[in-house]
Amino acid sequence: MKLSQFFLPTLKEVPSEAQVISHRLMLRAGMIHQTSSGIYAWLPLGFRVLKKIENIITREQDKIGAQKVILPTLQSADLWRKSGRYEGYGKEMLRIKDRHDRDLLYSPTAEEVVTDIFQSHIKSYKQLPQVLYQIHWKFRDEIRPRFGVMRGREFLMKDAYSFDLDFESSKKTYESMYEAYLRTFKAMGLTAIPVKADTGPIGGDLSHEFQVMAPTGESTIYYDAAFETMKDEDRTFANMSKLYSAADEMHNFETCPIQGDQLKSSRGIEIGHIFQFGTKYSEPLGAQVMGPDGKMVMVEMGSYGIGVGRLVAAIIEAHHDDAGIKWPTSVTPFDLGLLNLKQGDAAVDSLAMELYEVFNTMGLDVLYDDRDERAGTKFADMDLIGLPLQVIVGSKAISDGRFEVKNRSTGERFLLSKDELIKFVTDAYNTCC
Repeated sequence: MKLSQFFLPTLKEVPSEAQVISHRLMLRAGMIHQTSSGIYAWLPLGFRVLKKIENIITREQDKIGAQKVILPTLQSADLWRKSGRYEGYGKEMLRIKDRHDRDLLYSPTAEEVVTDIFQSHIKSYKQLPQVLYQIHWKFRDEIRPRFGVMRGREFLMKDAYSFDLDFESSKKTYESMYEAYLRTFKAMGLTAIPVKADTGPIGGDLSHEFQVMAPTGESTIYYDAAFETMKDEDRTFANMSKLYSAADEMHNFETCPIQGDQLKSSRGIEIGHIFQFGTKYSEPLGAQVMGPDGKMVMVEMGSYGIGVGRLVAAIIEAHHDDAGIKWPTSVTPFDLGLLNLKQGDAAVDSLAMELYEVFNTMGLDVLYDDRDERAGTKFADMDLIGLPLQVIVGSKAISDGRFEVKNRSTGERFLLSKDELIKFVTDAYNTCC
């Protein structure tokens, strides 16, 4: 993509309304545009990151046998009345009426709808387990939207729903999802700590939040220091559930089993939340199957959420510097940036276009800065949007056939010949992707 044709409305000044670094950088990098309080349009650069994150989530959900669906954003209030949540959910739920005066709501979550679908079509234990998930828009009418997409009113969410024959099989599904979440966040360059948490309006007894440590987090988490040194291969449900971790509302200093320097605390950003809630929804909505003994059994359920848009902000909070964003390669909007420092010079233009075509042929997604702008502006914009590699074409490339390459994450710079450059880029993406 040529930057001269790409819609990238970057800002030089820090927006006054943005209080946290991710909100500031997302606005400055032209990723989002606020249309009303707590509601954002995702612009081309931001949308590309969203899709990368969606692809990682989809890959890990599919690995554990979850199946993708799309559920309606507008739901009948009658289903929510059956579950008992319609009146109890609170003012965060947007309630509306259609032209026939029927009560509808804009989905804040989808337990009722997916349970109704299940009970309409699944009749036997032989069809279990089932895990259905979607990546779709939700709405919760926050009283005080803040921190950009981290606490907005409309948001993109991955929500999955599991159906099992009994508690033990339901717990296995829960554990499988728990570990899938750890892999998902790791693939995005994030280390998440699962903490025991309040189930809130979703209900149930077993619940974990996945928190990323950041000074801008909305809650305090307490955890065993062993989380920080645990190897990736040891990050399983069986191992991690033995370690103490709790969100502030679940933590009690007097009864905490971890003391002294072994007990760590940090502000955290919640990026995922999973629940196992038994028959809370299957009973009122009639989700039952015939068991092996011929008797009808109410299925055991769980639900599992990931804030997709919130993840974009969390990644930025974890990967940035004073100049801008530093995207992990797995979620970068473009694989590399190609900077033409002498736009209009025939020799430089020709060489830059030659590289652009080579990189595209290699299957890389390249953002080519072909604008008629000063070099300083091009460097600043490329650092702001945070692409992992920058390839610079200028006078040196013409005079001695060497190209400057910058690693955005480390700040390292290299001078490489054309052949060395192509090998370097090939190796970089074969290793990571």
